Amino acid sequence: MTNDILDLATKVGQALEARRLVLATAESCTGGGVSQAITEIPGSTGWFDCGFVTYSNASKTELLDVPAALIAQFGSVSEEVAGKMAEGALSNSMADVALSTTGIAGPTGAVPGKPVGTVCFGWSRGDTTYTERLVFQGDRRSVREQTVAHALRGLLRFIE
Repeated sequence: MTNDILDLATKVGQALEARRLVLATAESCTGGGVSQAITEIPGSTGWFDCGFVTYSNASKTELLDVPAALIAQFGSVSEEVAGKMAEGALSNSMADVALSTTGIAGPTGAVPGKPVGTVCFGWSRGDTTYTERLVFQGDRRSVREQTVAHALRGLLRFIE
């Protein structure tokens, strides 16, 4: 784990603690990397509830209440699914705010319109959900690290 990610996780923890917010994560392509970064920070038990690693479409539906029809319509790597993942993490936890990641880390998995490196994010709190789609460059490890860092930076912007 890079120092940049640990620094971001520390800032996230401080921001959540200052606002008395508790976080849940819903991760696909990062495989729990965001949750790992968060729980590296001492005291994270005060502001982190849980992380869902929903790698399969079935787990997104079963654990996060993402409608199978939505996945069929837009694909699991879509802003629509990322938003529902974040909302599902929120409604299936004790958290106040949630983030999600779903993407194609590579080296395979690209589909027309969604090259390797495509990642969709969701951040949700209350009735507000924000989503974003980016395309990162690099190998699988690099895409996953960039995704974790961007998810944490996005959360900071979302709660501030």
